Amino acid sequence: MKKRQFLGTAALAGLSAAMPLPARAAAASGPTLLTVTGAIGNGNRGKLDPVRDQMMVKQKISFDKAHAFDYAALTALPAIAIKPTLEYDNKQHTLQGPLLLEVMKAAGARTSDNSKLVLRAIDGFAATVTVAQAKTQRYIVATHLDGAPMALGGLGPLWAVYEADKVPDMAARPVSDRFGLCPWGLYHIEVQA
Repeated sequence: MKKRQFLGTAALAGLSAAMPLPARAAAASGPTLLTVTGAIGNGNRGKLDPVRDQMMVKQKISFDKAHAFDYAALTALPAIAIKPTLEYDNKQHTLQGPLLLEVMKAAGARTSDNSKLVLRAIDGFAATVTVAQAKTQRYIVATHLDGAPMALGGLGPLWAVYEADKVPDMAARPVSDRFGLCPWGLYHIEVQA
């Protein structure tokens, strides 16, 4: 076993043992990367914790239950690859991850085409898309960029994004205007039925 892998596993084991049992269930395989709240099923974690959920508290998010996804849970979902042209270098890149609506399904979301998904980034940016829009434009929760996991401090670790090059009204726009509803650094989704 590699030293870095060993240390990471040991740190997660120590963190898990120090957590109360409900928190352990949500973070059994690793830390939570995405929290889904609102019109969902039973969830796998309880209400907002003002100590553990500092970023959500500061962004005025509240909930009684949530579905928490760690990296393993997200990458276990069927993934697709898209190749949008990105504004950062005007080149096509391969982004891979599960469809946004498959993530919602895994969270037990109760939605219709008119339901709204509020996508929140770690910097406080929020974008709202309808389920119909997420379906038509085939939004994904990208976990990989050009074959490598996306890092915090870059576009990741998660990015709600679609292949704008294949959406005619978006492809007609300058590349810098195509991703206004695609928060990178995604960490929270509120399902509004």
